[in-house]
Amino acid sequence: MPPRLTTIVQKLGRLGVAFFFLLALYVLLYFAAPSSGFTGFAGLVLYVTGAIYAVRLIRRSVKRAIWWLRNRLIVAYLFIAVVPVVLIATLVAIGGYFLVGQAAVYLVGAELDRRTATLNNTAQLIADAPPGKREALARQVSSFLQTRFQNLELLVRADRDYRYPEGASVAAPPEGWKDASGIVVRDRRFYSWAHAVKPGVEVTFLAPLTADSLADLVPNLGEVFLGSFIDRGAAAPAARPKGTVRQRMGDPDLVAPARGEAKKGRNYMPQATSRFDVAVNWPTPMTVSSWDAPGKTQGAFLLVSTRPSAVLGIIFSRVEVSQTVLTVFLVVAGLLLAVELVSLVIGVNMTRTITRAVHTLYEGTARVKEGDFSHRIEVHGNDQLADLGTSFNRMTENLERLILVEKEQERLKSEIEIAREVQGQLFPRGAPTMKTLELTGVCHPARMVSGDYYDFVRLQDSRVALAIGDVAGKGISAALLMAALQSMMRTQLTAGIPVQAMAAQSGGNGGAHSLLSAATLVGQLNRQVYATTAPEKYATFYFGLYDDDNRVLTYTNAGHLPPILMRNGVAQRLEVTGTVVGAFPSVLYGEKSIELRQGDLLVAFTDGIVEPENEYGEAFGEEQLIDLLAQHGELESKEIIARVMETVEQWTGTTELFDDMTLLLARGV
Repeated sequence: MPPRLTTIVQKLGRLGVAFFFLLALYVLLYFAAPSSGFTGFAGLVLYVTGAIYAVRLIRRSVKRAIWWLRNRLIVAYLFIAVVPVVLIATLVAIGGYFLVGQAAVYLVGAELDRRTATLNNTAQLIADAPPGKREALARQVSSFLQTRFQNLELLVRADRDYRYPEGASVAAPPEGWKDASGIVVRDRRFYSWAHAVKPGVEVTFLAPLTADSLADLVPNLGEVFLGSFIDRGAAAPAARPKGTVRQRMGDPDLVAPARGEAKKGRNYMPQATSRFDVAVNWPTPMTVSSWDAPGKTQGAFLLVSTRPSAVLGIIFSRVEVSQTVLTVFLVVAGLLLAVELVSLVIGVNMTRTITRAVHTLYEGTARVKEGDFSHRIEVHGNDQLADLGTSFNRMTENLERLILVEKEQERLKSEIEIAREVQGQLFPRGAPTMKTLELTGVCHPARMVSGDYYDFVRLQDSRVALAIGDVAGKGISAALLMAALQSMMRTQLTAGIPVQAMAAQSGGNGGAHSLLSAATLVGQLNRQVYATTAPEKYATFYFGLYDDDNRVLTYTNAGHLPPILMRNGVAQRLEVTGTVVGAFPSVLYGEKSIELRQGDLLVAFTDGIVEPENEYGEAFGEEQLIDLLAQHGELESKEIIARVMETVEQWTGTTELFDDMTLLLARGV
């Protein structure tokens, strides 16, 4: 046999040679005698031999692949970690689907029952009312119920018939109906209804269950469909046998209207929040009454189409798991346990070969864990594991130093995190409610803590104090000075810095009362900051007092960027009335007053808004901010802030902030 052929035979093996021989024989017989029984037998032998040969090839390939330590670790990881995770994820997905469906049906059913109970209680109340007050009571409660039931109709039969609303077409139920409530089928349509019968009076509420009313039972949940197990009727008795489910949503014979029938184009299905937020369709059986057959019931089903995000956003705790869901869960859990055990056995066998090679490394790490950093392991050979041992020895030499450095870093991180949490408490959690002014503020720090500051303080009278500031520098020192500014300002507001005699008329009686002075407060704040901080520490500060009764804003601007007043689309900058706070021991500050009319928008900001630069070194600038305010000034304050932040971020081309970004908005209402 030629050497080359011998090499091929050795690589293929006896089984491989047999397989290719059978393959050639089968091809020959297939073309020579395709109908022969010997050809079929040869094909069967070929399939069996090929399967065995394929298994051997796979085993040989796997052995070659896991000879490398890296590949062996990957295989071990697949069996120990990936397989269980995939199975758990599958179990969670199946259980989550069932759970979301059950929860959605429960929410809709519970709300439907509650509203039906409301109708029944109201019907009983009207029936028990004195005859002279019955119509007035019916009109009053029906008007209220119209807000909860679309196209609600009421029929009161006593000494005379009374309908609500006027001209309602509701007819009296057939004879034989007693007190009843729930869902009834009338003229192949579903209705929520309540029927109360008392001596001499009969009260009937009837509200159609349309696609809109079903979807509005639990807003933002999804689409709700109500179907019935009924015949087509006398017109076509053989068209659908009795008990057939109406599957097509547009079938004209359906008792409940098709989806979107009431309001064309309306989509009740919530938008998916992610690719895993799949649609969940869940049906549940129920019984309904028949209008034409008093006391008789028939089968129906409630189908809810929703998404997990919608159910979780409404309620998650009120879930009842049915026996079917529990059974499926237990079966899947059992399969998961079995596969997990098999994966564990395979993973252990795979990792034993690895743990033998790294046993010395394990002993070394145990010594290091006990604090013995002088321990060194013996290194043998010149392979990957030997290099790992050498790296371990080098690591122990520097481990003590690295641990000390890490501890110091952790301490600093912890202190910064505490400072960030404390600073977060200093910003106002909400703006005070005013009759003529709407206040909104936000601060996005460039680092863990911020040197920017804004505040709202409601005073005892009809005024509110608003402030914004920017401390020179960044980091912890700037944040501490910001906290000091807030404390000083609030302390002075509590003490009530008075101005010199200012008279005011109120209630028709002449009199005088002391008011807070913006200029005096800022001057006092400047002296305190100068006396308690280093000479290089200072802050720009804008402080205003707004009178809710006369719409007047009195302000003092201590070196801060001039706020922008947008009035009828025209921008006006409020001038600076003094220098920065904390730079000089004694500064005389002025104050200005301006009327904030309805529709005016006052925007105060720090340099983190207007100074960020793009890739060409161009600053964002106040003019772009003014254009942005003119374009979106009619939006809500929070939306304006979002647009400004987004535009500045797009200008810089990065989400990393170069400076603290703070905005304060005051809108006249």
